[in-house]
Amino acid sequence: MNARERDMIADRQLRDASLALVKADIDNVKEDVSAKSIKDRVTSRLTDGALELFDEANAMADNKLGVLATLLAAVGIWFARNPIIAALGLEEDELGRQTADETASDPEPQLPLETDG
Repeated sequence: MNARERDMIADRQLRDASLALVKADIDNVKEDVSAKSIKDRVTSRLTDGALELFDEANAMADNKLGVLATLLAAVGIWFARNPIIAALGLEEDELGRQTADETASDPEPQLPLETDG
């Protein structure tokens, strides 16, 4: 037996082993698909995607902990802005600008005059 015949026999054995692996994979996929309903497969895929997204967000949050803390503090201050403004004695006008408390300097508010007409 020469080298070419040995190579051919080895290639056939490798081909047959590869074919057996592919057929086993196809059988496993068929069994997996037939065992789960469409709803179960979709739910499984969505759950896996959500867990992967959560893991990625968690890893990013670990890397940027200072930025995340600053962002959360800014959001907290934004929601608590009205009590903070009131505690500082400031008020907001109609456009949302902060102005000094004008009612303290004006002892009595001006009421519109009523006229009989």
